[in-house]
Amino acid sequence: MVVEPLIVGLLLAAALMHATWNAILKSDSSDRLATFGVIMTTGTVMGVCVVPFVPMIEPGAWKFLISSVLIHVLYYTFLLKAYSYGDLSHTYPIARGLGPLLVALVSGRFIGEELRTQDIVGVFLLSFGLVALAMPLRNVVPRPGSRHGLATLFAVLTGVTIAAYIIADGMGVRSAGPTFEHRISYIAWLCVLEGPWLLVLAFVLRPDTVWGHLKRTWYRGVIGGVIANVGYGIAIYALVLGPMAHVAALRETSVLFGALIGTLLLGEPFGGRRVAAAVVIVAGLALMNGPRVF
Repeated sequence: MVVEPLIVGLLLAAALMHATWNAILKSDSSDRLATFGVIMTTGTVMGVCVVPFVPMIEPGAWKFLISSVLIHVLYYTFLLKAYSYGDLSHTYPIARGLGPLLVALVSGRFIGEELRTQDIVGVFLLSFGLVALAMPLRNVVPRPGSRHGLATLFAVLTGVTIAAYIIADGMGVRSAGPTFEHRISYIAWLCVLEGPWLLVLAFVLRPDTVWGHLKRTWYRGVIGGVIANVGYGIAIYALVLGPMAHVAALRETSVLFGALIGTLLLGEPFGGRRVAAAVVIVAGLALMNGPRVF
């Protein structure tokens, strides 16, 4: 089963949205936790505005919804840690790339979605390209416990949680109900339940500085929140229309957008080797989401 061209286009837009709000978060060097809290609170407001106008999700979807919320809490924790230790162009490819790889590995056993031969080849190409893209540009061997090593560790943990919430949300939105409105309801309830907890945590940890930070930069979190929640809403809905491994992999073209944004806007290095790695990643994604070749 191949993803329809319209869904491919929407997922590419969602990938760009995801890379954009991650760049907004990474570029905030004063208080990422508070900005992340505003991003999530913006999603909560959006969800509350939608919930009254859509039907309630089916009872069987709630276990997936609650699981997704808990997994997302771990995801946010690991993501913030990864960004505090490493560059966007290093941590983002690892975190976003591991997700579809792990989904592809478990999709047959746990979800019943079997991969074609070219999908397996695509997974290996994607994996190889991500390793090359994520390696430091200088010829140094990171010491255990160094900032580079910690950034890699938290990026890997972020990737594991990404795979987990993709599967949880894929199963959840498929069991939410038979109509388009039921699926929108699942997305809205996910936004509501994720809640403003990160913002509350920021106020608890440093109440004296958060207000000043929000007064100066609140708009960054709101813009990031709208982009983040619309993008992920598109991705969740696409999980109904195509195989999870394919949808997850296509969405992770955000890896390329993230590396380019990190280079062009945040002043992070890219280099010729990363250009070649990007080509390999695109080839892997094309095999996974294209028509049968072999």
